[in-house]
Amino acid sequence: MIPTRSGIREVLAPVGGFGVTFSNMFRPVITEQYPYEKVPPQPRYHGRHQLNRYPDGLEKCIGCELCAWACPADAIYVEGADNSPGVQMSPGERYGRVYQINYLRCIFCGLCIEACPTRALTMTNEFELAGPTREGLIFEKKDLLAPMLDGMLAAPHPMAPGATDTEYYRGEITGPAPAQVEWVAEHRPDDPTLPGAERAAERLAHAHNPENR
Repeated sequence: MIPTRSGIREVLAPVGGFGVTFSNMFRPVITEQYPYEKVPPQPRYHGRHQLNRYPDGLEKCIGCELCAWACPADAIYVEGADNSPGVQMSPGERYGRVYQINYLRCIFCGLCIEACPTRALTMTNEFELAGPTREGLIFEKKDLLAPMLDGMLAAPHPMAPGATDTEYYRGEITGPAPAQVEWVAEHRPDDPTLPGAERAAERLAHAHNPENR
């Protein structure tokens, strides 16, 4: 049996439904002067996607395609490929060779980042995605990859000596190792990330040396 209101509660019930409306009627109106004044979005705002890297520069994406399967708008296209033995784009056996997000379809629901097993795909606060052409709103892997931070070593290169993908996923790799730097210096001596990676490798080696503790 549905309980019924009685007395003053029954009289005030219709007014109570407008409580939120009445409470906002007397608040000052705030007009954001976009695009001249840009208000930062909330920290958890779902904006443009980003493909992340590990601290030594290897990519986190393993080309598993789970993000594409989870996308309800079919906005993501991924092609995985095998890593060459000893020359990795990402830890483990596979990496994302092709990665596309069609922002004409994307509804920014965030299901893709929930499905990613390596936290390779996250969403930034960037929301300005308008463009003059439809083709320009199909972002390729190069558009989505996170920028190289100081100390990272551009892939491809070997994984950290003695490490497997498990150590990477656990966050135990905190920067490039000297062996990785030496490999890139031998095969790509003009790589612009080499100087920063050399300094980072020296700092890590110094920190891990028991004599310096």
